[in-house]
Amino acid sequence: MSTVSSSSASVPAPITGTAPATVSLCAREPHVPADRLVAEMVPPPRFDSVRFSTYIPDPNQPSQSEAVRVLEGFASGLGEAPDAAGGRRGFLGFGRGRAPKAPAGPRGVYLDGGYGVGKTHLLASLWHATPAEPSRKAFGTFVELTNLVGALGFQQTVRTLSGHRLLCIDEFELDDPGDTVLVSSLLARLVESGVALAATSNTLPGKLGEGRFAAADFLREIQGLSAHFRALRIDGEDYRHRGLPEAPAPYSDEQVTRAAQATGGASLDDFPALLDHLARVHPSRYGALTDGLTAVCLTGVRPVPDQSTALRLVVLADRLYDREVPVLASGLPFDRLFSEEMLKGGYRKKYFRAISRLTALARDAARLVETP
Repeated sequence: MSTVSSSSASVPAPITGTAPATVSLCAREPHVPADRLVAEMVPPPRFDSVRFSTYIPDPNQPSQSEAVRVLEGFASGLGEAPDAAGGRRGFLGFGRGRAPKAPAGPRGVYLDGGYGVGKTHLLASLWHATPAEPSRKAFGTFVELTNLVGALGFQQTVRTLSGHRLLCIDEFELDDPGDTVLVSSLLARLVESGVALAATSNTLPGKLGEGRFAAADFLREIQGLSAHFRALRIDGEDYRHRGLPEAPAPYSDEQVTRAAQATGGASLDDFPALLDHLARVHPSRYGALTDGLTAVCLTGVRPVPDQSTALRLVVLADRLYDREVPVLASGLPFDRLFSEEMLKGGYRKKYFRAISRLTALARDAARLVETP
């Protein structure tokens, strides 16, 4: 487990007569050992119980049923037995004593579809269905994978993941050329070690108006790895056509503070101070930053000042959403966090995702406020 040390933090003054005491994210500086970073590469809590059997295909979209069929077969094919010498046999049948080589033919799947068709549900179901110990398969977003490389270094990440049976990457970031090249290089090394791959991706800049993702874009971006992926098209309604949900009206500073102090396990922070603190904590530790929290309460929410800060906030929003931690806030509503320029730029998809997720968590937090 991580250790947490304290530092000064800007927190609204306590209101007498309320308990229990709150904690502050700004007072947490988690130090996460490498083995925990890897151990936490599992489907997030909201996908703990999903399985292929719980995915309900749309009868009007036969590609959804076909995707389930193909993925079930893919998972069952990953249950390789140990060889006679007791070592793990690779996907081509070679043991540990022989030099690995890249598998011939597709040894990965890419789930190609728009928002709201259940790609993450299917990806998590593949992880659950793969007949291997949890320590031998990994699931994470593209950002979590790049953060892992940042924390461990490239070579150590290769050594750590090369013994895995399966690596699932959700939301492969095609809008970040530098990180795409980095991860493509990592995946090439893992493919050589016999690791099976599965991925979904986001859209490229300028293509947010399209009804679905384009497999050709993904395969082109991962360059030499494209031969190792079979694209599975999953048709269905694109929820972007429904528009972003309206963010709930913020509460007052006093309401947020009282709710935080009345909720066991809630944190309470000034929003600008939290943004400053995130700059001092590696994004790979943002999950540990939220350990044990039942709610996050923020005062003085205002627009983020720059893109670097905005991208850090996106990562925190993802970790809170994965852990289903409600967020109660005063100040501006979450749909005003990012400037118009940001929402039209290359990272706009990330910002829209953060708005949507923080809005959902804000709705979950409404129960924390006492009604008159």
